[in-house]
Amino acid sequence: MHRPELLAPAGNMEKLKIAVHYGADAVYLGGQAFGLRNKADNFSLDEMSAALDFCHAKKIKAYLTINSYPRNESLPELEEYLAQIAPLPFDAYIVADPGVINAVRQVSPERELHLSTQANTINWRSARFWQQQGIQRINLAREMTLDNIRDTVHNVPGMEFEAFVHGALCISYSGRCLISSMLTGRDANQGECTHPCRWSYHLVEESRPGEYFPVEEDENGTFIFNSRDLCLLEQIPALVASGVHALKIEGRMKGINYVASVLRVYRQALDEFLDNPDGWSCRPEWMSELAKLSHRGYTTGFLFGQPRTVGQEYDSAYIRSHDFIGIVDEVHGDGTLLISVRNRITSGDLIEFIGPGMRSDSLVLAQFSILPERGAATPVGAANPNSRILLKVPFTVEAGDLMRREKVIAT
Repeated sequence: MHRPELLAPAGNMEKLKIAVHYGADAVYLGGQAFGLRNKADNFSLDEMSAALDFCHAKKIKAYLTINSYPRNESLPELEEYLAQIAPLPFDAYIVADPGVINAVRQVSPERELHLSTQANTINWRSARFWQQQGIQRINLAREMTLDNIRDTVHNVPGMEFEAFVHGALCISYSGRCLISSMLTGRDANQGECTHPCRWSYHLVEESRPGEYFPVEEDENGTFIFNSRDLCLLEQIPALVASGVHALKIEGRMKGINYVASVLRVYRQALDEFLDNPDGWSCRPEWMSELAKLSHRGYTTGFLFGQPRTVGQEYDSAYIRSHDFIGIVDEVHGDGTLLISVRNRITSGDLIEFIGPGMRSDSLVLAQFSILPERGAATPVGAANPNSRILLKVPFTVEAGDLMRREKVIAT
């Protein structure tokens, strides 16, 4: 049985290191131009070099996204950018536009190219066409069914394929959306999407200005933009059997809590299936872990055909049961943890530490110490975001582990 790559998002250097810590086989990241997530922190040239050194030292592959659709006036800047990054040893570029592919071939003819989902590959003839253009891997469109995926893999031998398994879904055709550019002037296909499909909308009748009617859906029709989030954890056996070479997680703009929590679930689930395919089943605790993250409800998308009503999320609000509160920066020789606080914590909080391999331990927070800029650490009963604290715990923790707390629901 082939072993598919688990491919994770890396919106910045911190997220990249978290992805590696929690089990990614490869990461994808963007530079500061020509990607489709310009609102992510992204990487400067120096940061790209450091990221590649870090990944390759740990035998992790790194792919660079250059998957926007540049206009004529942007082509000189594209060529200059490609020349700047040419010396960097990325394992592949992720591209979508034929013009970008042509430019890469001129500047870095040896570079391996992966085709973005933005190219909307939904059948094997399209995949064969791209293979003839020298593309080595294709990220298949999310609109494909499992049968379509199987047929495409079967009909294009020698081509590698990726399938998205988790993350946000766009209401448009594999990301080819015009809503943002129409409403805000910020073009999604240039990496500037403002995600207006996530906004709340009401209907106004022309002769009744100021009267707002809720936009609702029933079995007779829909006016809904929001999609539930994709989750194909339970379909790992079918996806591996389909022959795809990589299982891809969406989320370069998501936080490190998302990256860590999703990766640790998919890493363990995939490894257990590969080790014992006949005895594998989807554990309830895996789905429970994914439910703790901020999400819009989960769907299998188009994997089994048209999602219809099961694919829509009618309430614009996110679901989240836990708050991310800190990250372990260092573990000192005496077992003391140096922790960066991201959300306020106080003595008496029930804190959960999570690590790779679904490792999890909890304790009620007792006294801890604030690490000052100068002077001795001071015992305190509370710590605010952006502070650093020292804490001892009675279990094993590693640098890179995260801390979270069950969300308090107001009544």
